[in-house]
Amino acid sequence: MATSMQLPNSRTEADGSAVIRVLSYNIRSMRDDTAALARVITACAPDLVLVQEAPLFFRWRKKLARLAAASGQVILSGGGTAAGPALLCSLRATVEHTEDVLLPLTPGLHRRGFATAVVRFGGARLGVLSCHLSLQKEERQAQGAMLLDRLAGMGVEHAVAGGDLNERPGGPTFRSLSAGLQDGWAVAPRGGEHTWTRDEPHRRIDAIFATRNVEVLGCGVPLGHPGVTEHDLRAATDHLPVLAALRVPAS
Repeated sequence: MATSMQLPNSRTEADGSAVIRVLSYNIRSMRDDTAALARVITACAPDLVLVQEAPLFFRWRKKLARLAAASGQVILSGGGTAAGPALLCSLRATVEHTEDVLLPLTPGLHRRGFATAVVRFGGARLGVLSCHLSLQKEERQAQGAMLLDRLAGMGVEHAVAGGDLNERPGGPTFRSLSAGLQDGWAVAPRGGEHTWTRDEPHRRIDAIFATRNVEVLGCGVPLGHPGVTEHDLRAATDHLPVLAALRVPAS
């Protein structure tokens, strides 16, 4: 059962650890109400935004930059160069490294990719990955394995990954990710659970995961979060977002 969406504010602790907010959001190529989309992101006050279905075609960088500016963020990585996933961040983040990863293309299916980065908040160093996994079961399983391999190869002790998995928690890819990482909603549910569809949510196919040594303080759809209205959630895009508060140890 969902609990009220009360998450701690972002802050840096005296020991160098950091409390951060991470938002994962499928924005459907910004084909809906972009002002509502920006209001939702702004109200969630994220340090990192893991975007799926960023614009891919004509002037996609300008469109993504406009959304970032309207919601108090800057572009970190991804977009068209990662086949849709992107990362935005607040100015609180210190960026060490970014990399856009294109995954193997299966003929007849959409190209997929990962947007990745390594960032610092205070003394906390964090790997970040945004994904949008395949609709096809076998390809999705292979991409889930690639996600875990990519996190393991980023050279960081702490990491967060999230996105549109196109699969419910009982599916094999979701189970594999949950076995290797912490599923934020399962660990510390806050707000709403289901992310699809926006009008009659009945499936949880979007999620935020963290490595075992990151403390999940709360995670869920920001229903009832201050400043997030039901009107804006319905108008912004066809998915509901997932918001998590994490405590990342100093590295």
